[in-house]
Amino acid sequence: MKSILPVGTPSLRERSSPLADQSAASVVADARALADALAAFRAEHGFGRAIAAPQIGVNRRMIALALPGWPPVITNPEIVWHSAETMIVWDDCMCFPDILVRVRRHASVSVAFTTLDGERQTREQLGRADSELIQHEIDHLDGVLSFDRATGDNAIVSRAAFEADPNFFIASVNFHPARPATEAQS
Repeated sequence: MKSILPVGTPSLRERSSPLADQSAASVVADARALADALAAFRAEHGFGRAIAAPQIGVNRRMIALALPGWPPVITNPEIVWHSAETMIVWDDCMCFPDILVRVRRHASVSVAFTTLDGERQTREQLGRADSELIQHEIDHLDGVLSFDRATGDNAIVSRAAFEADPNFFIASVNFHPARPATEAQS
């Protein structure tokens, strides 16, 4: 099984290549490896809802998802709409699982993608949690890391510090999955 690349790996800064043939044997094998890497990370760390192919050293525009109602792997995703409203969130990443980064994201996005069977789909005006996740994963496909989007003072924190006083850190953002969306504001 392919392992997740740690932050600092040069290939994480490369823009990934679009897929022309989702049914190619090599694409199917890479999709399986990506889904396996996501499952293994979730088993080890207890979190992780998605992983982009560059995170395991595969230069393809492909994301594996562990989201109810979504295909297990999507290809060639693109944000086709985003809200003017933004949110500040604590972002975590499989490439640096012991660190969180405070970033600004669009509060809602719509995303178009192709499934492995070649069907083009669009998911419209996603909720905050899924919007943040999709933006994070598409950033990986474009060679952008959370550190590039860090915002505010003390925007990088260890997971241990965050977990020791989560209320303190959650108070510095306007959306966190543990806090009801009705409290969030831009």
